[in-house]
Amino acid sequence: MNGLSKGNGTIEVALRWNPSPAGEPPTDLDLVAGTYTADAPHGDAAYVVHFDSRSPDGTIFLNRDSTDGQGFGFDEVMTLDLERLDPRYTRVVVGVVIQQSAGRRTFSGVSGPGLRIRERYTDLATDDFAGVPEATAAVVGEFVRDGAGAWQFRAGVHGFAGDPSGFVRAMGGLGRP
Repeated sequence: MNGLSKGNGTIEVALRWNPSPAGEPPTDLDLVAGTYTADAPHGDAAYVVHFDSRSPDGTIFLNRDSTDGQGFGFDEVMTLDLERLDPRYTRVVVGVVIQQSAGRRTFSGVSGPGLRIRERYTDLATDDFAGVPEATAAVVGEFVRDGAGAWQFRAGVHGFAGDPSGFVRAMGGLGRP
């Protein structure tokens, strides 16, 4: 790795949305991150981090979890400390899931959704999910180790129309070239 291309280090993924109108069930969006090894970079995740969980080594964790979108600014925040992630993990996929407990809801039915992926003070990606209005979940980006071991970010929002558990099984293969 040379001094001009250190790759990505500590990443913050932040998600926001507006609360549901009065009288409607709350809208609950969740950040999800899956880690993949070199021998199965698009197969099943080695482990998945979501609400009520964190990575076994503490390198990926949810700082803030909202179940209704109430609050100021970003409602849900996840930190990925890629520099400390074990070398056997070569890919981390980040996604957003809309909980379906109150009935089918897609991004077109979520008020004011927004996503920001940043490293320190630099935004790597922002999105409002307008490109995947009928999706119930979406991959929002991935981090991949290059040949020198540095992490590189690949932006892109790829929608998924199934249930949340199906998304977690499929997210490693979404958006593949």
